[in-house]
Amino acid sequence: MDMSRRPRRLRGDGVRPLVRETDLSASDLIAPVFVDATTDERVPIETMPGHERVPVDEAVARVEEILETGVEAVILFGVPESKDPEGSRAWADDGVVQEATRRITDETDAYVVTDVCLCEYTDHGHCGVLEPDAEADPRLTVRNDETLELLGEVAASHARAGADMVAPSGMMDGMVGAIREALDGEGYTEVPIMSYAAKYESAFYGPFRDAADGAPAFGDRRHYQMDPANAREARREVGLDVEQGADVLMVKPALPYLDIVRQVREAHDHPVAAYNVSGEYAMLHAAAEKGWLDLEAVAYESLLSIKRAGADLILTYFAEDVADRL
Repeated sequence: MDMSRRPRRLRGDGVRPLVRETDLSASDLIAPVFVDATTDERVPIETMPGHERVPVDEAVARVEEILETGVEAVILFGVPESKDPEGSRAWADDGVVQEATRRITDETDAYVVTDVCLCEYTDHGHCGVLEPDAEADPRLTVRNDETLELLGEVAASHARAGADMVAPSGMMDGMVGAIREALDGEGYTEVPIMSYAAKYESAFYGPFRDAADGAPAFGDRRHYQMDPANAREARREVGLDVEQGADVLMVKPALPYLDIVRQVREAHDHPVAAYNVSGEYAMLHAAAEKGWLDLEAVAYESLLSIKRAGADLILTYFAEDVADRL
């Protein structure tokens, strides 16, 4: 054995940080914020310890808490005061996300991203306009092309309210192109689109649906979110979003799909985002509560792995806690 090669030489305390290949910083992180138009006080989210829904009047204060940790960006999700089959409160100028966006951009320096989808706003919990008899027939699903126009209206309403970036998450074919056209048509040519470009139909979303009150009333989302078994399909999906003008490409979830993050990183020179979703957050908390894991250590290591896989931006419920450590 040739003992002239000793990798341990570069693991000493002095040299270790000098040769570190991946760095994680607070500016890499985006913190989700849930704004709830149905409450006048903060409501803890039972399945996501440490997180809560906040009323519109508390939105600025909540974002200021995040900014104090060094995190510079937030993504807003809304729980509306009422729902209907089309999700019309999603594009209302006085809607929950629109009002929260106006206040946050007026009173803070946060970079505000807004989630563009209809699932939190429809009374059936799906991400668009339903086909007739979809509730009774499991072969039926969301009407793709009719939904595109609505997503354009949602994105434009967010831009009018002052959103810095919009993030369509519904996995409708053509959604990026429709939103780009809607934004440009109203003069918002400088508002970028962070597309949920490869969003899988994942079992890791459960706690989020409690947080955003967006669980489907029937069925599931397999007809429009991706099959977890597919990797080549992700390349096609992401490529289409690039063609339509996406500025940032997101993979969701993050940890079970690090191979997809890496593929997107290698295939495209766009910024890549990954969503460290609610189930990934909740399972680490549950293990830590049992004393099985060191929460701070595994949270940091998880986010570092996402960054190492190729993500430039990480949406995570650990943002504040990890930023404090950084």
